[in-house]
Amino acid sequence: MNSETLAHHLISLKGAESSYPFGPEALVFKVMGKMFALVTEAEEPPRVTLKCSPPDCEVLVSQFDSIVPGYHMNKNHWITVSLTGEVPEAMLIDLANRSYELVVSKLCRASKDELDQR
Repeated sequence: MNSETLAHHLISLKGAESSYPFGPEALVFKVMGKMFALVTEAEEPPRVTLKCSPPDCEVLVSQFDSIVPGYHMNKNHWITVSLTGEVPEAMLIDLANRSYELVVSKLCRASKDELDQR
């Protein structure tokens, strides 16, 4: 999966917005103002950083060479995936969806209600 295809999926999630708050190299995806993904476009291979539960982070890092603890993020709650093709596309989509769901689950009730109305 390339970074453009992944970015298209991320922006299609309900309430997702994208911006470049860290400069033109890193496309950040947020839901209700909370980050759930960061895609680096200027690197080869491109990478995506996603939120992840701590137990899942440990397992994924131990099973895949292209998955490392989150680059410049809390290493217990974020992973960085190099888009080398090692991680199957379906799994990458699932990881992106889980990241989104983890962030949405931590939103306050008012933000969840606002998201539901979108």
